[in-house]
Amino acid sequence: MLRLLVCLHFLASLSYVLAVTVYGPFGAQHSSGTASSAEPSATLGNTDWVQRLNAYNNVRLQPPPLPNPMPPTSFPITLPSQAQNMPGLSIPQRGDFWGFSIEMSVVQQVIGKNASFIQVPFLNLLGTVVERAGRVRVRVGGNTQETATLVDSLADNAIIEKAKSQITVSTADQTPTLLYTPELLHLLSNVSALVNAKWYLGIPMNDTSNLRLQIAEAADAILGDNVLGYQVGNEPDLYADHGHRPPNYNQTDYYNEFGVVMNAVQQDAKIKHKSNLIAPSLQGTWNPEDLFATGFLDSYASSLDVIAMEHYPDQNCAAEFPTGGFGSIKDPQTVFPNYLTHASGQNMVKPYLNTAGIAQGLGKEFMMFETNTASCGGFPGVSDSFASALWAVDYGLQMAYSNFTGALLHVGGQNVSYNPFTPPPTNLSVFDQWTVGPVFYSTLFMAEALGTTNTSRVVDLFANGGNEFTPAYGIYEDHALARVALVNFMNGQDGQGAYNVTLSVGGVQVGEPNDTPAQVKVKWPPTPTLTSFRRYLLAPSVSEKDHITWANQTFGGRFQADGRLSGSELIQTIACDQNANTCQIPVPAPGAALVFLSNNAQSGADPATMTFSTTAVTKAIETLTIDASALATSNGHAGKFPLSGTSKGSSGGATALTVPLSLSFVSVLLGALILLR
Repeated sequence: MLRLLVCLHFLASLSYVLAVTVYGPFGAQHSSGTASSAEPSATLGNTDWVQRLNAYNNVRLQPPPLPNPMPPTSFPITLPSQAQNMPGLSIPQRGDFWGFSIEMSVVQQVIGKNASFIQVPFLNLLGTVVERAGRVRVRVGGNTQETATLVDSLADNAIIEKAKSQITVSTADQTPTLLYTPELLHLLSNVSALVNAKWYLGIPMNDTSNLRLQIAEAADAILGDNVLGYQVGNEPDLYADHGHRPPNYNQTDYYNEFGVVMNAVQQDAKIKHKSNLIAPSLQGTWNPEDLFATGFLDSYASSLDVIAMEHYPDQNCAAEFPTGGFGSIKDPQTVFPNYLTHASGQNMVKPYLNTAGIAQGLGKEFMMFETNTASCGGFPGVSDSFASALWAVDYGLQMAYSNFTGALLHVGGQNVSYNPFTPPPTNLSVFDQWTVGPVFYSTLFMAEALGTTNTSRVVDLFANGGNEFTPAYGIYEDHALARVALVNFMNGQDGQGAYNVTLSVGGVQVGEPNDTPAQVKVKWPPTPTLTSFRRYLLAPSVSEKDHITWANQTFGGRFQADGRLSGSELIQTIACDQNANTCQIPVPAPGAALVFLSNNAQSGADPATMTFSTTAVTKAIETLTIDASALATSNGHAGKFPLSGTSKGSSGGATALTVPLSLSFVSVLLGALILLR
């Protein structure tokens, strides 16, 4: 049956070849109208229309200067070896702490065309997290979930389609109505069959007088235990601002509407899981305590699995929507230093510390359900720089220390700069590969820091006198010190900025016998590929975008990623002085180091590679002997791509584009992979 399905899909896809816009390996082939054998001089890196997409912007910022005064660049950290002697430890955390939130409207670009064609780079990327964490959590939702409607089928066998929104507003959230078919859920199920991915979905809340629970009914049947829960309301504290509710919409109104949905779920026999709802997913306009004062948790706790919030440290909405009333456009260079300080993560979690305690008392998960560097697409030059990786490492560990139980990095379309990963524009997808954003590397760091035992407890060490540029965390696993994470936000200049930690385990200071190991192993975080362990003091700039590695391995630069790490993993072994009970740990500037205090602590971070081939068996079709320059102007669609974004002004916003899927014959890729396995 599987062979027949693949063959039929391949034959059907051939009918689209004549409707495909042809682009060459150097980008769009802009012909003058006459055939030419000369290769174009343009490359993808300097093709104007590509650079205009925020996901591939060429903005490079100046790194902030070193702090003045400089913090101490040599300082001690002394830790007890036993968790019982370490105050302030978090609750036990899982390695899949960082996950991903994928805007529902870009599923076809990011996850797959249908259940038979899964984007292999996406599988590979999830696989790198699963190898280190045991599983990965992915949300499919966002603003577009609120208007999503399940239909039996769509034209051209599409699994998702935008229709013109019937809501007319003048704000940033002109979100289109979304139509989708059950094939989308089969797609997610097939991903879970290949990698251990678990899913969060959303129940539409745009019309609680006419509820649409079909997504929960179908997902329970198709995904089973691979669906973790259903979000009820995406940022309800912004409903009024976005024109989706009356101006006086308040916490009591949401309390009442949530009750309508909860009661309907309880009465729906097709929904098998009744107590895995996710709410309230506030953006920050309302305080959680004000909503809880309505009796929200008292009334609905039994139906909740996750108490969720959504928050970004900043917003770039004025740049994306100049007439939206957001004030002056923010300068990325000005906000850049805000992401290079421990204070950023601390300030992000501060409003939620009380809620974290409430969730813990109720035995509920507490998640940051959607986050990233800045809303409205992020800041070019900040969100796609090495600074974002360091920021996310510190922010993630700070959330874990503050008893969040997980967080999801948001993934949008081509019109945002903060994506952890971005597929190439549709018209270039045969010739170019994916782009992995620097922030993705933080998910690998975090997964290895927390491990797979689900017993890791995190503590902020307030190292170096609590200095904001040199944060450090201890990670205790199975009641013993296992790992130490060290972050350096400073940008190396004139040989300055790196620091050295004198690490001691046990000792009189903590009331334990000396317990510093004979040696430790250190994984260096994302640093430029130009720097090796032997030259770690030549640290990269915090504004670096492309040359990033984790333990000497990299996904490559823009349009270079197939989702697999390349390069040999390098782990530095540092000999310790057990007589002095010390280890000297250098940390480059900028960078972060993950220190493993035993072979057991490090063994889980040596994953068995899980990869999926990206060789298309039908590759010969793309080499038809037709001059690309003769076809480049035949069907260009003005460079617009279907479903490429979710917001007003994006190339896919508010209006459906009825163009056939480009080069869909590559959909045999996954089928061939499965047949070979």
